[in-house]
Amino acid sequence: MNTTSAPRIAIIGAGPGGLTCARILQEHGITATLYDGDASRTARDQGGTLDMHPASGQHALRAAGLLEDFLAEARPEGQQMRLAGRDGRVLFDAVPPEADATVGNPEIDRGQLRGLLLDSLKPDTVRWGHRLTRVDPLGDGTHRLHFADGTITEADLVVGADGAWSKVRRQLSDATPVYTGVTFVETGLSDADRRHPGLAELTGDGTMMALDNNQGFVAQRNSDGHIRVYVGMRTDENWHRKAGLDLTDTAAVRDALLDEFTGWSPGLLGFITATDTGYTNRPLYALPVPHTWPHTPGLTLLGDAAHLMSPFSGMGANLAMLDGADLARALVDHPTVDEAITAYEKTLLPRSVEAAEGAAEGIDGAFAPDSAAQTLAHMTQRH
Repeated sequence: MNTTSAPRIAIIGAGPGGLTCARILQEHGITATLYDGDASRTARDQGGTLDMHPASGQHALRAAGLLEDFLAEARPEGQQMRLAGRDGRVLFDAVPPEADATVGNPEIDRGQLRGLLLDSLKPDTVRWGHRLTRVDPLGDGTHRLHFADGTITEADLVVGADGAWSKVRRQLSDATPVYTGVTFVETGLSDADRRHPGLAELTGDGTMMALDNNQGFVAQRNSDGHIRVYVGMRTDENWHRKAGLDLTDTAAVRDALLDEFTGWSPGLLGFITATDTGYTNRPLYALPVPHTWPHTPGLTLLGDAAHLMSPFSGMGANLAMLDGADLARALVDHPTVDEAITAYEKTLLPRSVEAAEGAAEGIDGAFAPDSAAQTLAHMTQRH
């Protein structure tokens, strides 16, 4: 791209995809400004752990010049994958062959990854406390952005990296996320090896899943001795309202979950009762497949804004970062913003359809009447 007439690039959302895009652009002398609704980088918990795949997440980090920094923080032992039955017996246990972060899909906490990307950017690249409220097309491929704090700015390219409920997407597509039929209730164990040794032992160094008859537990080892737990069930999107349940009433949520999981082993039910963090209701949504949009000058999407899918793809953050890297590369390689968007979307759209179809199959298999048998067969085949 000819940077003498530098385009005004606005990236909405400082998640892994948007940050990766901005970092690679900066490495090539192109300025982009990120706008994020969070008040600061520490305003909220960034979520659990991610496995970075060589051909997507790690590829993007290499393009950003950050692969070595990632490998220094990654947890190769986090690749361990266990499956337990509803009686708590371990049915399958895949341990990574060696503690080498350059092999396979090593894990890193979302917060650590975000921090690594943020620290790589020039000061003031991210404008915190800027929640986008409206995007107005100006008729020449440029757009005017309105933020909740009253800020107004204009851009030659607006990149929607603003997640599941993207405001930017509304300019390109009528698609909205739909409920997958599965809800996670998130909880967590702090200082787990000391305070909850039995649950820590069952979890292992990576991820433990126990799935059966449209229900299950996913326990995920994070750094600093924390285990993040997702109690999953195929249920009504408003299950708690129908049960008259106040989600802020920790004891009531605990009792409701125990009632849902009647017949599961006491060892697994400990993931519900031993909470150190309370409970957060997380219904899972996905965009329709395929999700495409007409080429529109000055606008494009990446990550969940483009292809929100269930976490059972294992590809969400990886794809977002690959999207960010590919968009940045297109902007570097093409003489105009419009040519760059065209080239980027030709790669993005078919790739995201394939991944989203796999994610839909994954969640349907994990929360099915015979999910225990399906998951065991899948894990055995993969390992």
